[in-house]
Amino acid sequence: MYSYGKIGQVNSKDTSASSAKDSVTVPQGAENAEHRLPQPLVSNDAEGVGSDAPKPIREDLKTEVLAKDFRTLAKASGRFILIIAAAAIAGYLLKFLWTGLLPVILAILVATVLYPVTAWMRTKLRFPGALAAATTLLGFFAIVTGIFAAMAPTVKNQSQDLIHQAQGGIDELIKLGEKLPVDIDETKVQQLIDDVTNAVKGQASHIATGVMSGFSTVSSIVVTIVIMLFLTFFFIKEGEKFLPWMRKYTGFPAGWHLTELCNRIWKTLSGYIQAQATVALVDAVLIGLGLMVLQVPLAFVIGVVTFFASFIPLVGAITAGALAVIVALVSHGLTTALLALLVVVAVQQIEGNVLQPILQSKAMGLHAAVILLSVTVGSALAGIIGAFLAVPVAATIGVTFRYQALVTAIRAGEVDPNEAEIVTGAPKPKRKARLQKQKEDAEAHIDASGSSPELDAARSVEKLDPDSPRAKVRELYNMIAPKASA
Repeated sequence: MYSYGKIGQVNSKDTSASSAKDSVTVPQGAENAEHRLPQPLVSNDAEGVGSDAPKPIREDLKTEVLAKDFRTLAKASGRFILIIAAAAIAGYLLKFLWTGLLPVILAILVATVLYPVTAWMRTKLRFPGALAAATTLLGFFAIVTGIFAAMAPTVKNQSQDLIHQAQGGIDELIKLGEKLPVDIDETKVQQLIDDVTNAVKGQASHIATGVMSGFSTVSSIVVTIVIMLFLTFFFIKEGEKFLPWMRKYTGFPAGWHLTELCNRIWKTLSGYIQAQATVALVDAVLIGLGLMVLQVPLAFVIGVVTFFASFIPLVGAITAGALAVIVALVSHGLTTALLALLVVVAVQQIEGNVLQPILQSKAMGLHAAVILLSVTVGSALAGIIGAFLAVPVAATIGVTFRYQALVTAIRAGEVDPNEAEIVTGAPKPKRKARLQKQKEDAEAHIDASGSSPELDAARSVEKLDPDSPRAKVRELYNMIAPKASA
């Protein structure tokens, strides 16, 4: 119905209401059939009429989900391509920077071992920083030089005997092969031995070059060692000044993130090198003594080789053990070789079941498969040096990812920022254990009112100085954590 104001004029308000049939108000209680007509699939109410009517909900939702998935995939693919491109560029530049980076990396690894000695001299013996660093470095250099100097006469005197004994060992192997129920042509075996011998003699220069992979000439080795020693001196003398200098130029959030990350990396590398050195020393001593008891030539040299090879996890120990067995075989025959193999296996079992769980359980936090893959890739890229540096590099990457995961968990509210681990400024293990013991004793004597003077005293000792590095990292954790809603 239309309502009229004056004659010939239609009320525009009523006309608008009448033109939208669906918007007509149905009187309460009306039961007319026209008001019970089937409703359309798409609502044509006042909010969406004609071209403004919404699309079918099911199709719109499916299209939007697919579009969102494709956008996410495109973003992830683009970022992955950028990461691969950046890694390729970094690898390409690394070839030109390797000569300069190698002594820096080696100096950092050596400094992780020598820095505790320098710190002990400065705190306990009251040595000046320069004197403590120089004394530590000279002592380290004297030990390494003395080991190689002691090896030289042994190698010179026993290598010739070993060469003569090698032929006898080969003859014994041929006789052993003749006893086997297999038809072996002795002429072909001898021809194969001669071919291998001639090939080794002809490729002696190439073998020497392969051992020196990563270095172009002997002079470059000397230069690398000299630069490494100088850098090590400054690292153990003034290394603690690096992080404050870095924070000065990076500011509060980034600077303290880098401080905590660098301290975590330093702790991991230091723990790994020190634990690996202990394990390598035990392996070298036990294998060397076992070979001496068996009167195997070059026992001392094999022990030294075992020590350095043990710094390449998994692969190094196998290589050193194989060398010991081969020398025992060519010098004293199959029986001595089997006994040498027994010694090597026994030492490896002690290392794997006793030393590594105690010393290396938390040093790296890397799976054995990751270690093996790292050593394989490192040796393929940079030879012996690459295999040696593979595990420290992998451990550094692992520490970085774990710290990123911790920060993400704090930002997501999954970890309490006041309970998150902080490495920066952490108390020494003995002091930390003493503080924990004080708290436990104090908590055991809390009175009925819930207070304890001993507990308050322990907490006051444990309370952080607001200007200390440890307190700054705690402040950073609280800053990035989500704020509780009021």
